[in-house]
Amino acid sequence: MANQLMRSLLLACCACAVAACTRSGHSSGPAPEPLLSKIRSRGALIVATEAALEPFEFVRNGQIVGYNKEILDCVAAGLGVRLEQINLPFQGILPGLIARKFDFVATSVTINAERARKYAFTRPIGSADNTVLVRANDMRVKTPDDLRGLIVATQLASAEQPVVEAHDAQLQRRGLGGYATIKLFTAFPETQLALASGQVDAIVIASPAAAVLMKKVPGTYRIATVIGKAAPLAWVTRPEDPDLRDYINAKIDELRDSGKLRELQLKWFGFVMETPQEDYLPTGAQ
Repeated sequence: MANQLMRSLLLACCACAVAACTRSGHSSGPAPEPLLSKIRSRGALIVATEAALEPFEFVRNGQIVGYNKEILDCVAAGLGVRLEQINLPFQGILPGLIARKFDFVATSVTINAERARKYAFTRPIGSADNTVLVRANDMRVKTPDDLRGLIVATQLASAEQPVVEAHDAQLQRRGLGGYATIKLFTAFPETQLALASGQVDAIVIASPAAAVLMKKVPGTYRIATVIGKAAPLAWVTRPEDPDLRDYINAKIDELRDSGKLRELQLKWFGFVMETPQEDYLPTGAQ
C-alpha cells in the first residue's frame, strides 16, 4: 500500500512538472507582434484594391484614384507610413488576404453573412443596391420579373453574383422560366461593354457605380430596376489582426464625425450614403 501511494505521488509530481514546463514554454516565447507595429516598423502599409469600380476606386493616368483612395490616404497618413497599393482582380483579393500577401483589402466589398464568418469587416464606407442596367432604348425591363428569358451579366465572385443567381432561381420556382443565361465577367467594366455591344440584355452592378456610369455616358444605359436588398460596403481585414481593424474603424469614425466622409461622398458620387457605426454585421460575424 505504501509503495502504491508513493508511485501515485511520484506520478502526480511528474504531471505537475510537465504542466509547469508546458506553461513556461508558452509564456517564455515572444508574443506575436501586432500588425500595426509591423506596419510602422517596415514604414509601409501594403493594401490590395480592385481599381475597376468607378468612382470607388479606378485608374486615371496610370494612378489609382477615387473615393476609397482618398480615405485610404488618410489611413496611411495617420500611421506615418507610405502607402503601397496593389491593383488586383477581385477574384484574388480575399484569398490573397488570408495568404497574408498584404495587410488588408481596401476596395468596396459587400458585407454578407458568408464573408463575415471568414473575414473581419471594417465600418461601412458606403452602401449599395443591386441595380439592373439595360441599354437606353431597351424598354423590355421595368420590374425584376421582366428579366425572365434574358441574358443577365455581372462580375464573377462579386456580391452581385449570388443575388443574380438567387433571383433567377426565384423566377424559376414561380414558374416564370428564369433567365436565358447568366454570364460572369472578370470585372464590372467588361459587363458594361458587353451590354453596350448587345452581348447581354442586362447587367447588375452597385447603385453608386451605376449612377456615375449614367452621368459618364449619358444616353447609353437605363436604370431599369433593382433586385435583392441594399447592403453595406466595407473594407476587409483578417480576424487575427484586431488592432488594424480598430485603427481603421477609428479613422472612418473620425472622417464621418468631422464631415469629411460626407464631403468625399458628395465629391465622388453627388449624394450621401449611409455609414452606420453599429448593427451592420450579420449574426456570427468575426
